[in-house]
Amino acid sequence: MNIKEQDKEYVAGTYNRFPVVIVSGKGSIVTDENGKDYIDMTSGIAVDSFGACDEIWRQAIIEQSGKIQHISNLYYTEPCVKLAKMLCERTGMSKVFFSNSGAEANECAVKTARKYAADTKGEEYHTIITLKNSFHGRTITMLSATGQDHYHELFRPLTPGFVHAEANNFAELKHLAETHKTAAIMIECVQGEGGVIALDSDYVKALADYAHEHDIVLIVDEVQTGNGRSGQLYSYMNYGIQPDIVSTAKGLAGGLPLGATLMGAKVKDTLKPGDHGSTFGGNPVACAGAVSILGRIDDALLAEVREKSRYLFGAFTGAEGIETVSGMGLMMGLKPSKKKAADVVKECIEHGVLCLTAKDRIRLLPALNIPFDLLKKAAEVIKACCA
Repeated sequence: MNIKEQDKEYVAGTYNRFPVVIVSGKGSIVTDENGKDYIDMTSGIAVDSFGACDEIWRQAIIEQSGKIQHISNLYYTEPCVKLAKMLCERTGMSKVFFSNSGAEANECAVKTARKYAADTKGEEYHTIITLKNSFHGRTITMLSATGQDHYHELFRPLTPGFVHAEANNFAELKHLAETHKTAAIMIECVQGEGGVIALDSDYVKALADYAHEHDIVLIVDEVQTGNGRSGQLYSYMNYGIQPDIVSTAKGLAGGLPLGATLMGAKVKDTLKPGDHGSTFGGNPVACAGAVSILGRIDDALLAEVREKSRYLFGAFTGAEGIETVSGMGLMMGLKPSKKKAADVVKECIEHGVLCLTAKDRIRLLPALNIPFDLLKKAAEVIKACCA
């Protein structure tokens, strides 16, 4: 059997895979088993921040794997501490808990918020308000947090304690906060799986002010939007707010599994020894990779991300076959007007460009350092396939 046949035989059928077997890559070019090259506008769903097999990242993880690949969190390791320090210094947060994924980072955020509320207000203050059309992960509890019924249908009963407000409707959010004993408000500044939709600036500022005024923990989910993707280090920085907790993962370690929950001054000491843990969280190799990535997401690169974003918004806005363009930075959604998004993505594959979908939109998440010539070439292919 070939790879596709073996996959069907032995791998759980949870993915509608594209008919492409990727065997190698370098930067923003990936190559299939037949030697065909593709411009990668997905970066592993915002994971490969510097593209495939980035040499600096690669050397960092090789060097660390030659020292020690893993040790229990009952001991100290330098890469873990170094990364936590970098994250706190870059964000103004105070402490970091490391895990393996975005869903786990969000689980830690919810646990921290509920414990803080229980400690300061009482155990009955446990409700978490999230937004409709949000996505926070695939564990049972994060499915409960996710404000999309589609993800709930097959897995009830879900974890109680979550209510969902309409995005950009502050009056509804305020009503929920006033009628529930609320521990936290949890948002994505750009709803990625919900169609790459950025929240309104005034709305985000209003809910942040309300949360701080009422000692409600504000959690910002930066799993997909974080680590330079939005044109700032984290997307909340585009809105001029300061969360109490930030969750992130995906692009942080450049292709290795790593989640992080950043805790602000208010909640930094909420979790005590034994309250939470992770076998692989803070793994030395993953953290060494993340130190390499985070250290290079500097002002110059972020300016480059914003420049590339302006180019793409300009190229796609008003183009034939594209109804709307949404998103922020190098996290973009295109709503086609003539074809289904999935059909456009299939055509793009045939023409050597890899894209994604998010609901009824084509989703673009290229590497932060994708060369301009590849970006422009990919944009032309996508426009032609939409037209």
